[in-house]
Amino acid sequence: MSETLPAARPVPGGGRHPEKDQRPKNQPPKNMAWVSGGGFRMGSADFYPEERPVREVEVHGFWVDEHPVTVAEYRRFVRATGYVTVAERPLDPARYPEADPALLHPGSLVFFPTAGPVDLRDVTQWWRYVPGANWRHPRGPGSSLDGLDQHPVTHVAAEDADAYAAWAGKELPTEAEWEFAARGGLDGAVFTWGDELTPKGRVMANTWQGEFPWQNRKPPRKRGTSPVRSFPPNGFGLFDMAGNVWEWTSDLFAAQGGGCCVPGEPGASIPRRVIKGGSHLCAPNYCLRYRPAARQGEAIDTSTQHIGFRCVVRVRAERRWSP
Repeated sequence: MSETLPAARPVPGGGRHPEKDQRPKNQPPKNMAWVSGGGFRMGSADFYPEERPVREVEVHGFWVDEHPVTVAEYRRFVRATGYVTVAERPLDPARYPEADPALLHPGSLVFFPTAGPVDLRDVTQWWRYVPGANWRHPRGPGSSLDGLDQHPVTHVAAEDADAYAAWAGKELPTEAEWEFAARGGLDGAVFTWGDELTPKGRVMANTWQGEFPWQNRKPPRKRGTSPVRSFPPNGFGLFDMAGNVWEWTSDLFAAQGGGCCVPGEPGASIPRRVIKGGSHLCAPNYCLRYRPAARQGEAIDTSTQHIGFRCVVRVRAERRWSP
């Protein structure tokens, strides 16, 4: 089996070989943390098939946003550029020949809890395409961003994240960079904070509390996304590397199957990218993917109520490898 991972290469001998990347001496980018390069065990053999095999990889040092891009940050980008997101643009019927014409209006996927237990194999039980839903109106027409400035921006497709990153002079992380950063120096740990789900009873991330998708034990005001920095940072000082929102990476998703969380796309030819980190909708009974090794493929033209992103700044040219 061969694989190409941008900005990563195999580590001979299977051990850890931290790279001697020195922290740049210039002024650090605002609200970004420096992650020194090094080797780590990427993936997991203990959970979902798409996370296998575990392999030793190495990444170069890079700056990474301390938290997902917020609504306030994305608003500044839109005001400065006039950018229109994918969810706000008219749909081309030729791209979706099997779609209901009534749904061919600008919109995005919104989560609706069910009234009781349902077949967890059918994600259409809780996801609906809502015309008028977008980053400005996260629950559809009539909803607003009041009180959400410090929440992660959502309803952004891959190109929406790319556009913001280019405007900010940054890039989206590769999957290897994202996972290395998420682990926070805890090589091989199950979660970004260690191996226990709730150490000493403490909830460490914004994830589903109760039986998904119908029983939500959180108070109504605590449901959905949470403000960034609401939960403890990992060992690299990074927030929300687990839960809250899934995050786009720059890598294409090659594995087949193993997905959860959103309805299948009508066109199988639409490329998918890797998303990482899980979200506030992940639960042990359904989608235990708020772990650094967890990964999923998302169609690049899809936006949802639980996908956002963060950016990186690289200080070295990236290298490619094939074992």
